[in-house]
Order: sequence, then structure tokens, then C-alpha cells
Amino acid sequence: MAQVVPALATFAVDDGFSYRVPDSLTGLSVGSIVRIPLGGRRVRGFVTHVREEQTDRTLKDITGIVGELPVFTPRLLATLRWAAIHYLAPVATMLGRTGPPNSPRRLPASPMEPGIAVADASTTLGAAVVDGSRVRAQYIIGGRPWTDQVASLATSVLERMRNMAVVMPTIAEAIALADSLEASAGLIPHLVTSQQSAASRTRAWSAAETAPGQLLVGTRELAPWKLGALDLVLVVEEGRPAMKAPQTPTLGVQTLLRRRSNAEGFQLAFAGVVPTTEALAAGVEVTSPGARPWGLIEVVDRSEEPPGGGLLLESTIHAMRGVLSRNGRVFVFVTRRGDAAAYRCASCGELRRCAACDAAASREARCQRCDTALGPCAECGGARFQALGAAVGTVTSELRRKLGDRVVRPAGGGSVEIGTEKDIVRVFDMDLAVIVDADGPLLAPHYRAEEDALRTFARVASTVTRGRGRRCLIQTLQPSHLVFSALRTGDPLPALHAMLSERETAGFPPVAQLVAIELVDAPGRADADITGAAEGLEVLGPARVGGRDRWLVSGADLRPFKVRLRSIVQSWRDAGSRVRIDADPIRL
Repeated sequence: MAQVVPALATFAVDDGFSYRVPDSLTGLSVGSIVRIPLGGRRVRGFVTHVREEQTDRTLKDITGIVGELPVFTPRLLATLRWAAIHYLAPVATMLGRTGPPNSPRRLPASPMEPGIAVADASTTLGAAVVDGSRVRAQYIIGGRPWTDQVASLATSVLERMRNMAVVMPTIAEAIALADSLEASAGLIPHLVTSQQSAASRTRAWSAAETAPGQLLVGTRELAPWKLGALDLVLVVEEGRPAMKAPQTPTLGVQTLLRRRSNAEGFQLAFAGVVPTTEALAAGVEVTSPGARPWGLIEVVDRSEEPPGGGLLLESTIHAMRGVLSRNGRVFVFVTRRGDAAAYRCASCGELRRCAACDAAASREARCQRCDTALGPCAECGGARFQALGAAVGTVTSELRRKLGDRVVRPAGGGSVEIGTEKDIVRVFDMDLAVIVDADGPLLAPHYRAEEDALRTFARVASTVTRGRGRRCLIQTLQPSHLVFSALRTGDPLPALHAMLSERETAGFPPVAQLVAIELVDAPGRADADITGAAEGLEVLGPARVGGRDRWLVSGADLRPFKVRLRSIVQSWRDAGSRVRIDADPIRL
């Protein structure tokens, strides 16, 4: 008989049901997709256990097998069951993420031909990849393009007829890497993104299963995939928001792959300009190339000019004119497309902050983070406040008045290109980068604000080509902040360890655990349900955010709470509520 979890997005079938395996069905194993009768209809299901057992029960028969290959192994199944609890998702939902969109089929063996590059054995990771050994998870501090590093590692993996996967933050970056690997290294990886057809993604999955010696490049969808003879997974810029699914289940690439690596034994590596505090807390070994991962940083103190001026200081405009006079290129980074992220007093220039939680404060009457009344300027009592940053359109208009028609937006190929975080991936070879408002991101109303700001600013600085006279200018009212010290020295680790220590004191992730619960049309009993299940834990809420009621639950170990919450969440959904659970939230 076989234990089968029906492919239904409900907690009610998490344990699955027992079915008899007819003698006519051969090749059935853990991970097989099957067809089963359930409640008067036929549905698909996932086999989670196969056993010989004598029983007096009358069991229904499995009616067929879908596809030719299992979509998970017992070890991957164990990780997925853990993830179902961690991310408060039905087991069937997690199992459905491991396979291709179409039925998995066997393909003719056709391993990829490795190129001539050889992994650099002078690094711990390079040596492990060359000889096939395994070391603890590594983090390579560096910057784009990643083509040479990926090609070097992939060649050694493919020569041993093993598989390698590279997870990129965005579709555009995955496509760019795949194209550059083909152009410069002669490697033609399987591209796995939501833009690829179902047939293409299924061929990539089946190739990894059928013919070891494959290189796959894709986005976060790759993280839960069963990938055959998997030897190495490289995750690029794992701290970026795109590396975490925004909707339930809010799978985090780093968390899931670290768990998989420990269970399945493949090598895991990360690469990027700034590691995450999660990686440091997990004991990931950080490898630095020795050279600065980004170019020269110059921090410009906004308090040097009186309040009431423009969005960009005169010294910044002067630097931009100098670059343009040499036919150079400028990238102006605006932290957001909407209103300004930070304000200062129009009378004394003091940065406006919430007195209760120290978050950046806007012109509004109450704090976005803790809902405390803000009042006038704490320094001088002034009631007028000046925006330190503004939307892309406002910055573009001001720059065109001062610099002329060479200003374009966003990242459109002009002499002065203006954009936000999503535009950084398209910007290269700049002579000057300007961060208009650095204070807003630093004081954003969430616990990862400083870490995210450090990573984003480092990426902006990396758009500048190294060389004489080239640099990144950062406008701020906090020039002595530890983030700017890290950017000046080119070493992010001391600042990250300081942030990790602060998180430990405050009880925030990754030292503690946090889960956000958001409901639309919440039932009247929701608050009592949550507080009852969260006995002994800290519960904040409900707060009204974006048309939803939100609760935050934190503690040293939330697993027992999440187990209790599963049936409660199902009852809310059965009552018609829309529920979003965000485990390990990166934005609040």
C-alpha cells in the first residue's frame, strides 16, 4: 500500500490517505505523482510512503501513475514537511513546488559539454568543487558580472557528470547570465524562469533527472526543485527582496536551500556584495577577494547646506556637471517612486524621527511604525518639514532645469540616468553615482532597514567603473552612521555583526523568529484565536495595514505556535477570509 497526499491546497489532507497499489502498477515510489479516487472524484496526489502491510481495511486502489519520474526523494520530502510547518503552508502545496509544470518524462541522455575553465582551487569553495568534497556553506563577496565565477565552478561540476544550479534574483539577471555563459564560456544552460514555457521548464527538470551533467540558471522557483545528481547550488544576491516569495507560502531561498543542503548533502554557496545577517548567524563562511568589492564612496553631509534648498546639494550638482563636461555618465539613485522617505525640519535642518521608535517620520501626524503621535520638531519646535528625497519624476524635473536635456528616466541610456532599486540591474559603467536620499532607507520602519540600506547602497556604488575621478556620492544627515563607515572601508562585516548584536538584544530575526499574519474579512474571533495559540509569545496587533488586519508574533521558537495555528488558518479560510502568512518577514 501507499500513503498519498492529495494535491489539494488544504491542511485537512496533510497526513495523506492509504491506498492499495495494484499489481499492474510498476515503478511506483516515494515522489511519484498518481491518480486516486477521493470523495467521488479523481484527483492527483503525491506518494509519500510505500509499504507492505497486512490489513483488514478495504482500501481504494491507486488508478494510475502520472509521468515517468518521481518529483521528490525521501530526504527532500523531510525538508518539505519542515517547510510546510515553517511557512504555514499545506503539505500538498509544498510538494507541488518540487516538479516541473508538465508531467515529468525521461529524456535521451545528453549531458552538457563542459568548457575549458577550471575552478580556482585557491579558494575553499574552488578546492571543494575541483575534488568533489564538501565544505560548509560559503559566501563569496564580489560583484557582477558573475560569468567567470559561474563558468569556472560549473566546468568542474559538469566534468564529474553532476548538476549545478544558479539562482538569480530576477528574470532579467538570469537571462543575462545565461546569455553571457553561452557567449564567453560556450556553456548553454537550461533557463528556468516564469517567462519560459511550461514545455521548456519541464525539459530542464527532466534533463537534470535523466542526464547528469547539467547547468540550470533560474530564479527562486529553482530552490525547491528536485535536481537529480545535484552537486552545487550557487545563490547570487540572496539578500535581495526577490529571493523571498511575496505570497503564501513565503518561501525564502536561503532558508530553504540551507535546510536542503544539510539533508541532501550538496554544496551550497552564496555570492554578492553584502552578506545577510541570516547567513552570518547560520555560520556561513565568508570569503573576500581582498580588493574592495565596490569603488570610491564619498559621503556628503546634507547639514552643510541650509534647509529649503533643492533635492540635490550644490556640491552634488557641481560634481555632476564636471562628469558631463568630460562626456561621462551619471546614475542618480532615487530610493522610491512615491513620496520622500525622510524629512528634515525646514527651520533647523534636524532629521525628523519618531521619539518612540527612532524610525524616519514623514509629514504625517503619526509614526508609520508604532503609531505614536509625532508633533513638532524635537530640536526647535518647528512645524514645517522639507523632503530629503522625492519621486523619480520630481528629481528628473529638477535635474533637467539644472543640467539640460541629457537627463532621462529610468535608466534609459542618457548621460544622466535616474532610477530606483529595480533599475540598478540595468546600469553599468557609470562615472558617477548619486544617492539622493540615504536617510530614508536607513530609518525605514522595519528591523532590516540598516542592512537593506547597506546592501542597496553598495549595489549602487558597484555601478561605477573603477578609476581616477570616478566615485559614488551619498547625501545624508548622518555621515557618521556605521553603514557609511562600512561603505567607505569596503568591508561590510563589522557593521553586519553590530546589526546582528542589536537584533539579538531587541529579539528580532535571525536571532529570534517572527511571523506576520494578515487577514482580509477577518472573523470576529481572529484576535482571540491568535492570542490563544501564541500563549507565552509576544503578540502585536491587530493593526490595519493596506486594507488588512495584521498581527505580528515573535519568540525564540515559533514552531509549536505554527503547528497550533494550522487548523485555525484553515477555519478562517473555510469561513471566507483571505489569509496571508509571512514567516521571516523582510518588510513590515
